[in-house]
Amino acid sequence: MKSLENRMFKGTYLQEMPHAWRGGRKIKLAAGAAAIWLSASGGAFSQGLPPGPAVGERAPQSAAAAAAEPLSLAKAIELALEGNPEVAAAKRQWEATEGQVLQGRSRPNPELAYSLEDTRSKTRTQSWQLNLPVELGGKRAARTKAAEKTREQAQAQLAELQATVRANVAAAYFDVLTAQERLVLARDSAALAKSSTDTVSKRVAAGKVSPVEESKARVAEAGVRVELAQAASEQRNALSRLFALLGRIDAPYTVLEGKAENLPSVPSLADLQPLISSAPGVVLARIEVDRREALTALELSKRVPDVTVSVGMQRSNETQRNVLLFGVSVPLPIFDRNQGNLLEALKLEDKARDELQAASVRLHSEVAQGQERLSTITAEVQSLQQDVLPGAKSAYDAATIGFENGKFNFLEVLDAQRTYFTAKSQYLKALGEAHRAAADIDRLLGASMVPGLIATQH
Repeated sequence: MKSLENRMFKGTYLQEMPHAWRGGRKIKLAAGAAAIWLSASGGAFSQGLPPGPAVGERAPQSAAAAAAEPLSLAKAIELALEGNPEVAAAKRQWEATEGQVLQGRSRPNPELAYSLEDTRSKTRTQSWQLNLPVELGGKRAARTKAAEKTREQAQAQLAELQATVRANVAAAYFDVLTAQERLVLARDSAALAKSSTDTVSKRVAAGKVSPVEESKARVAEAGVRVELAQAASEQRNALSRLFALLGRIDAPYTVLEGKAENLPSVPSLADLQPLISSAPGVVLARIEVDRREALTALELSKRVPDVTVSVGMQRSNETQRNVLLFGVSVPLPIFDRNQGNLLEALKLEDKARDELQAASVRLHSEVAQGQERLSTITAEVQSLQQDVLPGAKSAYDAATIGFENGKFNFLEVLDAQRTYFTAKSQYLKALGEAHRAAADIDRLLGASMVPGLIATQH
């Protein structure tokens, strides 16, 4: 039982052979099998090596190597930015705004007009006229600038979404790591509960303890098996959430690189506050203000009427003469001076400024809360790692040794075991919370704004 306890929380459980002579017996059997195989395959070696797998078939070794390829956090973020459907849709939206810029730079089309006076051929008069609109008041420049601001807004929305995806992938990645650690803990707990049940059964058979102790041990073992099933389900769900963020339905990677114990750095609030002005949310709100200003300038330019210049020719069959035509038309802004659209643009511009102020205040508060949360959770993790876990482990070791020597009953051992595993579970939960807090700050401030905030591997 002591040797089993020393192998806890390592992810693997190696069973030792109960008798040393089994190793020698295995060597002898392996040597005999090798001799039989060599004698049976002598003809094959004399004729050359056996053919490899056919074209299109994958060797089992290569498939196993691909399945065992580790997935780093940096690689997961790269795959998510490439394969996430929401990011792909945002890129398409950004590319679509290029059409607005091209349309804004376009000039108005000329107009060709034809008129006919009198249907009788002798007195018929025909006119051909080309009308050319001329935009005044800087409408084309204002329209182009508004379209360019819309393109910048789509690009800022893409950057904000990429920062969100990066933070979500980091949180899901470390959720998988902590779920794997929790599964290892549950397996070790189940193995230890099984060993404890066997030990109590032997003591009951020897008449040293009451049969009630064995019943309690078996109940405790059943509860641990339930926790093991829950930990396995949680680990599978965490993997499913991670690969969904990568845009994958299957699970191409089964091994994750890194450890959940790699805590992120805790930056000070004074270092984070200057970064708020360049955060994705603030940048997006600022671009919205610029876009609204451009739209206001566009509505102002529409108050200046456009001029249409006309040039053409008129042919009279009665006089058999061609007459040149010149003309200018200007709309009179008497009733419609675009006052309603201008008022709306001005109010929406004020609204955008208010939203920028609100976004800045909200981001300051959220960053401060995130930094405080990360600092508190990091201190909790360090306290659990340095004080709580060693103390619980020491108490559990003492209770186990005392139980083996007959000084403690099984309830005391079970209580010490529960205390130790509860502390370990609390430690893993705090690790997950620390990584989620760091990912939340990274989402607020933008990807890679704070080096070391997300503990990426390679």
